[in-house]
Amino acid sequence: MAMSSDLQLRYWAVAALGFAAVLWVLGDALLPFVTGAAIAYFLNPLVTKLTRAGLPRALAVSVLMLVAIGSVVLSGLLIIPSVISQAVQFTQAAPELLERLQQFLSARFPNLQGVEDALQGSLAAMGEAIRERGAALAQGVWRSVSGLVSAIVFLVITPVVAFYLLLDWPRVVRGADDLLPRQHAPVIRDLAGQIDRSIAGFVRGQVTVCLILAAYYATALGLVGLQFGLAIGVVAGLISFVPYIGAIIGGVLAIGVALWQFWGEPASIGAVVAIFVVGQILEGNILVPRIVGNSVRLHPVWLLFAISAFGMLFGFTGMLIAVPLAASIGVLVRFGLAQYQASSLYRESMTDAPPQEDDHR
Repeated sequence: MAMSSDLQLRYWAVAALGFAAVLWVLGDALLPFVTGAAIAYFLNPLVTKLTRAGLPRALAVSVLMLVAIGSVVLSGLLIIPSVISQAVQFTQAAPELLERLQQFLSARFPNLQGVEDALQGSLAAMGEAIRERGAALAQGVWRSVSGLVSAIVFLVITPVVAFYLLLDWPRVVRGADDLLPRQHAPVIRDLAGQIDRSIAGFVRGQVTVCLILAAYYATALGLVGLQFGLAIGVVAGLISFVPYIGAIIGGVLAIGVALWQFWGEPASIGAVVAIFVVGQILEGNILVPRIVGNSVRLHPVWLLFAISAFGMLFGFTGMLIAVPLAASIGVLVRFGLAQYQASSLYRESMTDAPPQEDDHR
């Protein structure tokens, strides 16, 4: 006996509410498992390529996990402390930088003398706020991540979960496929394939693009000699998953620091500007088309909303699952719209619509 569509919808709604409830209650405890699953999903294509080349899956997983752990340890020892240190120094220098900005505006725009006091007060207050709260914010990023669970537990459980998921990935996929309702299995498989392509194209591709841009911006700004260049470059690269946001924020920070540091040296300031212009050309014309591709349809506004909403509701764990869920919801919405447009409701509404007169006679 076939289950009615209304009853099926209720079951799916109950499952979605149950998932949200579990995420709400166990969000902190789920963090290492979600992170491990994300790592496994990210590395699985590489494991598949190595196994097709003749390498046993267990050996391929072991090699990739060792490389990944080594990269994380190396970053933790060499890069992350420097980035945090420069971020703290930047917040301490913010009042002086903003004061220099106020002097520049006063010198270049003398007609603004009437609002100079208000401008100076606003910039001074902004600088003090950054200095007082910025250091705590920069240092709190790492504390907020490691404080969700014990750092030791997190660092131990995450690679173990990733290792076993990578090892059993084909079995997990077959098991999930066996649990699909037989009546809707073909449609669900097709939707799952679209979701996988969307997530893979965006997450795997965009993470790679962000890492390349972070390395480029940090290295280029460091070679120019820009103070806080490492921190600004890493931040600009890592937030480039939203188009133009990384370049805008990083460019404003870098150019502002360049004006403060290289005042009277137009060549150095121009070099900083050129770095971000080249970065945008590199991102838009080479990296994104070749690595991410044009098939991923995630609007930047929808992406920002998903990250903000899930981060506010479920903390850091919610931020981790925001992009995959946003991609999944996007695929389901497009599927629902296609079903609606193929339904009699949509077609009848088109049939019933009065014919429109041709204005181009």
